[in-house]
Amino acid sequence: MDATVDGRVPPDVPAPGRTNSGTVGNSQTLQQHNQNCPHMPQQDLHQHHQPHQQQQQQQQWNLMDNAHASLPGAIQRKSRTNDRSKERSGHTEPPTGPLELDSGHYGDDGGGPKGGKGPSDKLVVHLIIGFRDICVFTLVLPLGTLFVCFVSAYVFQPEEIHETHCRVYNIIPSISAITGVSPQRYLWRVSIALHIGPRFIIAFVYRNWYRAMVAGLNDPGRMSKACRMINIVYWLNLVEISALCGVTYISNKENYPLHEKVFIIFMTTSLSYMLATLKLLKLLQPDGPQTPYEESSLRYKQAFFALSIASTVGLILFFLKHRFLCQDLAFSWFALCEYIVASANMGFHCTTMLDFPTEHFLIAKNAKQYKKQQTSLGWKVD
Repeated sequence: MDATVDGRVPPDVPAPGRTNSGTVGNSQTLQQHNQNCPHMPQQDLHQHHQPHQQQQQQQQWNLMDNAHASLPGAIQRKSRTNDRSKERSGHTEPPTGPLELDSGHYGDDGGGPKGGKGPSDKLVVHLIIGFRDICVFTLVLPLGTLFVCFVSAYVFQPEEIHETHCRVYNIIPSISAITGVSPQRYLWRVSIALHIGPRFIIAFVYRNWYRAMVAGLNDPGRMSKACRMINIVYWLNLVEISALCGVTYISNKENYPLHEKVFIIFMTTSLSYMLATLKLLKLLQPDGPQTPYEESSLRYKQAFFALSIASTVGLILFFLKHRFLCQDLAFSWFALCEYIVASANMGFHCTTMLDFPTEHFLIAKNAKQYKKQQTSLGWKVD
């Protein structure tokens, strides 16, 4: 009884109710094989039949394991065995919480990941959104709101939106008119408030993207010009976004002189931003676009810029006719040009979908080791 371990009987000790017939049979088999193969040594014969003996021993162990499985406490051992089997087979359960990824960046001391105290510093992703989806949101939100304001104001408030200082006949109200009456003004202001946040993020991303493209240039003179142009494009974009806020929250009915000046700033910075962007892309891509996405983006940018220039010329011409000559329908033509300018501006900015077709906006934990100097969102101008 001292030879038993954990309730198991070793193979060389016969179990109750059993005989050593298997051992005797093995000995007879060895003797018979020795007579048939006299040239094989006894040690080789033992090694030759050793796998068969191991198979029999394994069968005996399996029978005893099945008997012990019905005893109390066997369930816990079975659970641990199943867990080890899953680990060996590589089977893992799908994650149910936030996505966790090994960062793979270790500190200089070799004791763990950089910035972490444990054996692994995991990257936990809380939110991931496609950059294309963000661009679609920034386009659909103001465009849909503008359509709702136009229809509702045209149907329910026609006299208010067509009123001008000349008191002439008009059929198309301006953007300032349909977004300056109540309650459309509140809807428009809310949509612009939600629209501005992604616009600032896109401006930061574009600056970093342009800086990464500068690193691929070989001409120092071209690199210097590109760096200066990047800063110009960046600040023009920020001023344009800020002017859009001013035009939105300072209506023409509340303060027309200030609204007019802010609108002029918006138009000037918008066209300057488009032109500077095209000049910058020419510096960064001396051999032309390298991918179909870049080629399509450049072509759309050029088309929207040309449309904006033509519409701006018509906008100025019809505004002067309305302001100084008070011609019929002059203000309607001015409003039509204004809608075209706004649509071209939205289209130009929505080419971001072609510039960043596969990028994503990520909110994650333990992502500090991935932060690089050129991806900083600081306000320093190099």
